[in-house]
Amino acid sequence: MTSPVRKAVFPVGGLGTRFLPVTKAVPKEMLPVVDKPLIQYAVEEAFAAGIEDFIFVTSAGKAALEDHFGRNHQLEDALAARGKAAELKVLQATMPEEGRFSYTRQQQPLGLGHAVWCARNLVGNEPFAVILADDLILSQTPCLKQMVDVYNRHGGNVIATMAVPHEQTARYGVIDAGGVQANPVPVRALVEKPAPDEAPSNLAVIGRYILQPEVFSFLERKETGAGGEIQLTDAMAKLIGDQPFHGLDFEGRRFDCGDKIGFLEANIAYALARDDLGAAFAERLKEYAN
Repeated sequence: MTSPVRKAVFPVGGLGTRFLPVTKAVPKEMLPVVDKPLIQYAVEEAFAAGIEDFIFVTSAGKAALEDHFGRNHQLEDALAARGKAAELKVLQATMPEEGRFSYTRQQQPLGLGHAVWCARNLVGNEPFAVILADDLILSQTPCLKQMVDVYNRHGGNVIATMAVPHEQTARYGVIDAGGVQANPVPVRALVEKPAPDEAPSNLAVIGRYILQPEVFSFLERKETGAGGEIQLTDAMAKLIGDQPFHGLDFEGRRFDCGDKIGFLEANIAYALARDDLGAAFAERLKEYAN
């Protein structure tokens, strides 16, 4: 019997340099897609997957994240006094149950693996999810929920995968499935940012993970990999063979919101998908297309 996935780690310590100057004062995870910040989409996805405890790995200048998920009594009172019940309901929906959100700081930008390792004491000895808010996934069933369903059947570790053009493999962690055609597919090996002529496949790892706590013992070594950083992919690779490890080709469309074009495309896609905005926005887009 597998232990349930109750905790999720959100590495949110990045500087967001690709979005300067706005990220000088605003955390990149607070950039809005339509009318919600990226981090709220990530939290809502985790909640829909049954996550109970939310762990944020932050850095200096990220206080807005904590404020966003906290109470603002002055704003709530003002909305109530003005009879804005709908707006008040939306605001209160962003606030978690007390004690469910935790924050720890990554003191140095040493890579994703290091950020996840910083959450080790809050995770403890149980399986956990990792969600990268930059990777926004529009789907019928939330991506992490799809992964939890796979985990409940197979146990072990589960990562989200997506086919990418071979010339782009150097941007991602890439899996070796040993030629097996399945979904989920067993992961035989993992390589971080391989050159196209060295990539074992074109199946890239996307920013959703369900991991066993043994990964911390490998992250503890603080071995550096691609880019001189502590890579989560390298630590995950050491779990292969000792534990079940599967890659899920998820249902949905992924937007790289760490990239300006991907971020703008996400705003268009999410606006078009909204019942209250989609039709009117589609008409407006036609004007620009013409």
